[in-house]
Amino acid sequence: MCRLCDPEMAGWPHPTRRHVPQMVATGGGGGGGAAGIGSVSAQAAAAATIPEGLADGSRQILIKGGAVLSMDDAVGNFACGDVLIENGLITQVAAHIDAPDAAVIDAAGKIVMPGFIDTHHHQFETALRSQLAHGILVNDGRPVNASNYYETVLQTFSMVYRPEDVYINELFGGIAQLDAGVTTVMDVSQIHHSPEHSDAAIEGLRDAGRRGVFGYFEGWGERARYPEDARRIRKQWFSSDDQMLTMVMGGEIYLPGYEKAWEVGRELGLPIALHVVGTFGMQPTFDEIGAKGWFGEDNIFIHMTGMSEDGWKYASDAGAHVSLAVPIEMHMRHGTPPIQKAIDRGMGISLSSDVECTMTADMFTQMRSLMTLQRMFVNEAALAGKEDYPELMQCLDAIRHATIEGARGLKLDGVTGSLTPGKAADVILLDAEAINVAPLNNVPGAVVTLMDRTNVNTVMVAGKVKKWQGQLLGFDIEKLRRELEASRDYLFEKAGIERNLFRA
Repeated sequence: MCRLCDPEMAGWPHPTRRHVPQMVATGGGGGGGAAGIGSVSAQAAAAATIPEGLADGSRQILIKGGAVLSMDDAVGNFACGDVLIENGLITQVAAHIDAPDAAVIDAAGKIVMPGFIDTHHHQFETALRSQLAHGILVNDGRPVNASNYYETVLQTFSMVYRPEDVYINELFGGIAQLDAGVTTVMDVSQIHHSPEHSDAAIEGLRDAGRRGVFGYFEGWGERARYPEDARRIRKQWFSSDDQMLTMVMGGEIYLPGYEKAWEVGRELGLPIALHVVGTFGMQPTFDEIGAKGWFGEDNIFIHMTGMSEDGWKYASDAGAHVSLAVPIEMHMRHGTPPIQKAIDRGMGISLSSDVECTMTADMFTQMRSLMTLQRMFVNEAALAGKEDYPELMQCLDAIRHATIEGARGLKLDGVTGSLTPGKAADVILLDAEAINVAPLNNVPGAVVTLMDRTNVNTVMVAGKVKKWQGQLLGFDIEKLRRELEASRDYLFEKAGIERNLFRA
């Protein structure tokens, strides 16, 4: 439970953060008695139906009678199958499992599959949701009737964040993705203005209770300690590589002195992630360091839009991973999402939500965008009479990019990403009897072409139930929403930006 939800912990000092009384909710207001998602009354009602020992993972758990989509060819799929979980790990996946002592989850009418994996999400921006609904990435000198992200968010809003703002934004964004079935995230937190900001980001990521990869990227101001503070952070927070949270080093090549970040990251044995966007002037630098042999399997390249053929060759030859944010790339003038380029080169591709100030952070949107854009280009080639064109992407391909490929990109494929015995029980149950899906005729098709976050019925992380029968558990969402709104109000005031509900 997060400290803002626990009445005994709210306002307590923390060994790594100052107590900030402004952020402690005082109760009252906000419709405290409503039975909406995450409300205390609705959570209590849902929790009352959980079999004993299931919520905390203290018993064997048998998920029984669901349509099992394992995302592991060696395991296979089952039109009606069972998944057995013990001590937070998947121990068996089969058509029928006999486990008389297990707590049973009746999965009839549900699709049982691995949780989604988001490989690039700026969670610290949660309070800015929809503020840049028409935004583009940068001011590129062309007339446009929209604000640009770099100046508005990174150079204006982010500069006034306090550690307590970082914490509530990180926490709320993480919980919201749990609600959407995203059990693992790489949080790209470009908010490291001080060590306290860094610690707050990690605490918020941790307190959401899901699997996370902390992306240590840049910060600004006289108290910023990037990239050198990576050594302290690694030692203090990530001394073990088998914990729920792991670490990635941000190595943005548009920043002066980026070489030092790469050096520190590799010294610490961390994967190095970076945005790679041709419209941001990165192509020459990317090609230069690629030619020097800097790239490796430890690299996660985000976007890869507008890059040269040489750059693509350097990246693919090195075995680097590509994280695509297809809706954002199309919407914010990053350039055309390079889906086919990465496929043709046999590169690992994962999906990412990027920024909620502009677009929603669920994987259903990502999968549909990925598949429909790829198919649009293929269909256009076919209609134009071309004889040689790629194969049309299938729904199962889109799910693969949203699950196991994301795990591979984050170096977590031995832990999560598929329903494989021995892996962590990061499992979601999707309602296939809901009005927007029934009757179920094709499992991958239903997930990708029909479903949305309302179909996420149950979510487990490491065998612990985080969402049960449509209700998030363990968080006072109404209270946290008020804390997020208070942070939002502070950020807008300090940034000197008017919040207008009807004007872009």
